[in-house]
Amino acid sequence: MTRRLLAVHAHPDDESSKGAATYAYYRSIGAEVMVVSCTGGERGDIQNEALTSRAMADRDMGGLRRIEMARAAGILGCQHRWLGFHDSGLPEEGESVPANSFAVIPLEFSAAPLVKIIREFRPQVVHTYDETGGYPHPDHIRAHEIALYAIDAAADPARYPEAGEAWTVSKVYYDRIFNSARLNAVYDRLVETEPGSERTEQMAELKEWMGEREEKTVTTRVPCGEFFEVRDDALRSHASQVPPDSRFFFWPNDLQREVWPFEDYQLARSLVDREIPEDDLFAGIDDSEVAS
Repeated sequence: MTRRLLAVHAHPDDESSKGAATYAYYRSIGAEVMVVSCTGGERGDIQNEALTSRAMADRDMGGLRRIEMARAAGILGCQHRWLGFHDSGLPEEGESVPANSFAVIPLEFSAAPLVKIIREFRPQVVHTYDETGGYPHPDHIRAHEIALYAIDAAADPARYPEAGEAWTVSKVYYDRIFNSARLNAVYDRLVETEPGSERTEQMAELKEWMGEREEKTVTTRVPCGEFFEVRDDALRSHASQVPPDSRFFFWPNDLQREVWPFEDYQLARSLVDREIPEDDLFAGIDDSEVAS
């Protein structure tokens, strides 16, 4: 019996910053993991001034991000699919989303390939973002919308009959990995172990930048600390988007394992009985619900 986890992300690199250690953990215990990138990230800006592939990024950002995504998927050991839509970019206030980009294509059309993926892969669990997208990027918000739309459609044999046999997803999770409680735990331990250090000062600046944010409900903490290095290696594969010394992502892993050795999620939908809190995305799913 095989457990299957499908992760629906907006752009290549999102899978490595939002769930990579979890994916690597489940791969290590025999689950199948598939990442879907809704867009190619073509409108992404270069975030790494030391990028060695700068010439290609300037010429063909979409092509470079395909190479980066292939490296990350190889590191994580997961399957990967492109949904095939064009990055919407992050418009300035008052600007509109570009025509024919992912965020403005009607769901009934953009969901069709995802319905097909769900029916072919047959996941019990889907991981995506909440209705805010995690942050207000139009593609992140659309990734949430398309994931829920496709999950509902995939379960209905009358919808998209050409996409294969209907399949019902048992559980849906929202990403809650980057949260204030985790950041505070890491910072407090740095203050104890490295008072006045550069890393401690950087974490203090990050805390100030985040400010006071509404705490979202966390129902599930997956114990995946031993895969933090795998997560970081996958994230560094997306070199156009992630500086190698990014304080936003790369915190001391040994310290993280000491104070926060898991990744956090919110159970948004469930068709199975389970107890909260959980430490397993597949909690409550018995063998009768696991596809062979």
